[in-house]
Formats: sequence, structure tokens, C-alpha cells
Amino acid sequence: MTFGVICVSDRCSQGICEDKSGKLICEMLSEQGKVKEYIIVPDEAAEISKALVYLCDEVKADVVFTTGGTGFAPRDVTPEASKTVFDRDAPGISEAIRLKSLQITPKAMLSRGVSGIRKSSLIINLPGSPKAVKESLEVVLPVLAHAVEVMSGNTLSCGGNYGKGGD
Repeated sequence: MTFGVICVSDRCSQGICEDKSGKLICEMLSEQGKVKEYIIVPDEAAEISKALVYLCDEVKADVVFTTGGTGFAPRDVTPEASKTVFDRDAPGISEAIRLKSLQITPKAMLSRGVSGIRKSSLIINLPGSPKAVKESLEVVLPVLAHAVEVMSGNTLSCGGNYGKGGD
């Protein structure tokens, strides 16, 4: 699998803070495949959308993760920017992340992260803290290979349809 990672942060994009969450995503994905590109953008919807389109359409990453901009702050616009580039929603991924996170902290219900598909790339919004990124990735990593396989059109192993041509 190939990956793209986007850190959404005004302060990190200005060099005021170091991005720890995006780097943690890259580190955790190293055993799953190759991170083709890692980008830091400010909390600006147009910049986020542009980076997502670039990683999906030009880099052709199988999975693109964002970190940051998913909360209630006025500049948290990652979900809105992501939705503008989706061809299809994939709500179960974000629901599973929130469900698991709610077992750890009630603040998880304040996460507005979304997931969706653009062309043949899966986009997943993750929270901005390294702790939440780690917990979220532990939820999604076990299903990523299957998701990428199915998005590529290989549905032979779906729903018990082994050798029957798909689901």
C-alpha cells in the first residue's frame, strides 16, 4: 500500500511548532507500506482540499490520512474540506474510530473527522494529538489492506463470495 499524510495546523505550517502527529502516522505506516508524500498545510479549507486532490489524483496514494483540524475550534475545517473532494462517503471508518475513542475519553464525541473515497484513494481524517492518532490508527490499520483491495475492484474475497466474482 502507498500512503499520503497531511498535517493540518497553522502553527506547524508556520514553523512555530513541530508536527508530532503527522510524523507518528508516517512511522506507524512504515510497516504497512510506503509513505509517498508528507505535507503540512495551514487550517485553510482551500489548502487542505488542494493537498488532498494532489495526493489522490497525482501521487495516487492508496490511503491519505489527515491529522488535525477535526475539532470544534472556528478554524477546524478539515472535515468540510475533505467532504468537498469525496466521490463517496465511508462513514463506518470514522464511526469505528470514535466508538473506540469513546471507551478512552468522553471528549471523543467532539471529534468531527470524516472518511471517504476519491477515485481510488481512501481519505481518513484523524485527530491532531499524537495519543489520539495512535489509538485511531490501531482501529483502522487491520482493515486497510482489504479496503484498498476492494477499491481496486477485486471483490472476490468479499462477503464469502470466494471465486464467485464479487459481492
